[in-house]
Amino acid sequence: MDSVSTHRLPAADLARTDRLREALLAAAFTADGLLDLLGAPAYAALARSETVPALRATRGESPLETLVRLFLLQRPVAYERAAAALPVEDCLADGWLAQDGADASAVRATVDVRPYGGPEGQDWWVVADLGCAVGGAGGLAGTSGVDRSQLVLGVGGASTTLAGITVRTPVERALDLGTGSGIQALHAAQHATRVTATDLNPRALHVARLTLALSGAPAADLREGSLFEPVADETFDLIVSNPPFVISPGARLTYRDGGMGGDDLCRTLVQRSADHLNDGGYCQLLANWQHVEGEDWRERLSSWVPRGCDAWIVQREVQDVTQYAELWLRDGGDHRADPAEYAARYDAWLDEFEARKTKGVGFGWITLRKSGADQPSIVAEEWPHPVEQPLGDAVRAHFERQDFLRSHDDAALLAARFHLAAEVAQEQVGAPGAEDPEHVVLRQNRGMRRATKVDTVGAGFAGVCDGSLSAGRILDAIAQLMEEDPVLLRDRTPDSIRLLVEQGFLTPAGPSD
Repeated sequence: MDSVSTHRLPAADLARTDRLREALLAAAFTADGLLDLLGAPAYAALARSETVPALRATRGESPLETLVRLFLLQRPVAYERAAAALPVEDCLADGWLAQDGADASAVRATVDVRPYGGPEGQDWWVVADLGCAVGGAGGLAGTSGVDRSQLVLGVGGASTTLAGITVRTPVERALDLGTGSGIQALHAAQHATRVTATDLNPRALHVARLTLALSGAPAADLREGSLFEPVADETFDLIVSNPPFVISPGARLTYRDGGMGGDDLCRTLVQRSADHLNDGGYCQLLANWQHVEGEDWRERLSSWVPRGCDAWIVQREVQDVTQYAELWLRDGGDHRADPAEYAARYDAWLDEFEARKTKGVGFGWITLRKSGADQPSIVAEEWPHPVEQPLGDAVRAHFERQDFLRSHDDAALLAARFHLAAEVAQEQVGAPGAEDPEHVVLRQNRGMRRATKVDTVGAGFAGVCDGSLSAGRILDAIAQLMEEDPVLLRDRTPDSIRLLVEQGFLTPAGPSD
């Protein structure tokens, strides 16, 4: 790794990094400590890269206030004040801090160090370039001497979303493809024996090393290169990627622009992932995809899925091409450029979309599981509604239910027993005072928080599913109560049961239930 690519980045001396971590903990420079100091409004504003509320909350001289000013607000502080909070000479020697210009009595941070709470209450810290903790290069501050195209971002909404949906079962080998600041590798290190992290940007690999070391996590196997090139002929139990998925007319910023036309980078990741997955392994990534004139986006993305893999594709948001261009122009700070230059870049973005007949851009999650099934399950759906994170267990359960449905014909389905999922509520919808509801809705209060309309049979069936009776016996009892033909009821109900299982309202009972 050359000196230019790691310009202004600290060294990763393990002993001194351990002492720095101890100082951060002693000062309560943690996610909980920040919330206590700043209060919820200022803490939330800081996540939006708005610093004024946090500046007002850190007017004192406690070690925690000093660290917030140094690493999050990127303000110089007096040497003596820094020395009261940190092993300041270690930090100067390794490059976490630097002298503030000609003022030898003050120091400043060289990188953003942001507290991050782990899923089991761990105190972690994520390193990033100054001004790039969240919000992209548009928040750039104090990074003179660093090539903007090589900037490394910290934790943002996309990275926390991916961390939340990732299946967290223990695995032997995990791959974080396009590691950036190392946040996915940090999570994977908690349940994978070996973690490999790759990135095209050598600065990102160095930053990921700092994030892991400062958080006290095992070191990852860090490799430079594009896509799957650094891991040719290797396979993994888990692949995660928050790739540079932005659909743009160029490759100006490595952290976001993939350098391929349209959504080809995301398509390539999906199509090539099967070759690098062990049987039963998962590949989980965030992606943008084009809505192309005359094509159904579901069919288009389903065609990406490699043979032998089940897939669950969830579209969370769609933007028209003007909204999308404006979002990423702001992300890159182009809105602060010369108006003519901004207009030219905006125009180039729209030219790109027009040439590709793109009418909108979708954003969402793609999860693949290498099932080896001859008849794979491919579910592509739009779900813009609120969900409950973390969703890793819900993702794993989705694929387990697909296995069940694939292996059970109607006769086997009626012989099976089911449980109603936890925290499912029933709502009856109709005019006030009406004798019977117009329809009944089952609503999940956990996970994907789905709602589905059911008829009287479906509502009654779901309500008595406690794992004790087979589906067929329940239907026979309902038929008797409703004075219906039990054979006809058995014939017309399996599709409804399959839908309730697929959507997670019903879960198959185990053999010992």
